[in-house]
Amino acid sequence: MAKKTKIGRLSLSEMRNLINKKVGMEVAHDLTKDNPTEVKQWIPTGSRYLDSVICRGKTAGIPVGKITEIAGLEGAGKSWMAAQIAANAQRMDIDVIYFDSESAIDPAYLERLGVDLNRMMYIQAASVELVLETIEELLGSNDGQMLFIWDSLALTPAISDVEGDFNPQSSMAVKARILSKGMSKLTVPIANSQSTLLVLNQLKTNIASNPSQRMAVMTNPYVTPGGKAMHYAYSLRVWLTGRKAKSSFIMDGDDRVGYEVQVKLEKSRFGTSGRRCNFKIMFAGKNPGIQDEESWLGPLVGTDNVAQSGAWYTLKYKDGKEQKFQSKTWVDKIKSDEKFKNRVIELMNEELVEKYVLKTDK
Repeated sequence: MAKKTKIGRLSLSEMRNLINKKVGMEVAHDLTKDNPTEVKQWIPTGSRYLDSVICRGKTAGIPVGKITEIAGLEGAGKSWMAAQIAANAQRMDIDVIYFDSESAIDPAYLERLGVDLNRMMYIQAASVELVLETIEELLGSNDGQMLFIWDSLALTPAISDVEGDFNPQSSMAVKARILSKGMSKLTVPIANSQSTLLVLNQLKTNIASNPSQRMAVMTNPYVTPGGKAMHYAYSLRVWLTGRKAKSSFIMDGDDRVGYEVQVKLEKSRFGTSGRRCNFKIMFAGKNPGIQDEESWLGPLVGTDNVAQSGAWYTLKYKDGKEQKFQSKTWVDKIKSDEKFKNRVIELMNEELVEKYVLKTDK
């Protein structure tokens, strides 16, 4: 091998050009300029409350260019949230590719939640390999932004699972190994194309196999399928659980039409890990999906600007004026009174975004 002749001290810009020329693609970046690690866009989740706690210092959503997990207990509303995220992505001119391993998508409900079926590609997730290879193929052949929704990772088999027997020992950890390789191949192309991978997953009971793990189980009673590699690949992990009490159920006579979901940011690379919020999801009725405005009152009650006295609440404006209301008229006032709504949004930004920045800066 011929010895290279040094040409003097190179600037950082010259070193970047040298590396990018050697690799054949742009991998060395100036972080003060446009770069793939910076999140430039966020896809709203359908809940302003959740969007307000995802990223430190801003009202955000699902990060574009990253891999996100929404995991939850059965019936927690994972697919409902994914559908609303898909509709919001389409409004941002992002194409939606939906991988469904459960063959359970109802086109009529998707349309009720705002999804344009003509602009969504539906793919049956026959295997983990099919999902990963399809994503890789589309990323390499399409210059447009895409949102890949995988519903769900837990129920998608590997090819060896499909072709093999029903003995779980015969394919131990096969899916985890495939996903480990897949994430190492796809993370950079997803970032460079400014596309997004949203993985829906199941929360399963964390069963300790030995005494040393029992303390971990007490701290975190849930695990998600897919192996540890997925945990590292996710930039955001949103966990959905619900209160055990029947008071969390939303009933219409004898029929359960929705329930209140509790949300925890299990992981966040945006300075917000561990933050929580809650909102209601309706599965039936006139307005299915996340009941967004109804959840706005919760984080404001008890603050300096929203006081409660019995069944009445008082909202304070900047000019000192006050406006009284009751919880049963809360949503109607937000929808009918623009001044009231703007003040509520202003207070949400103050309580959930601005004050959190001051708290973490101490």
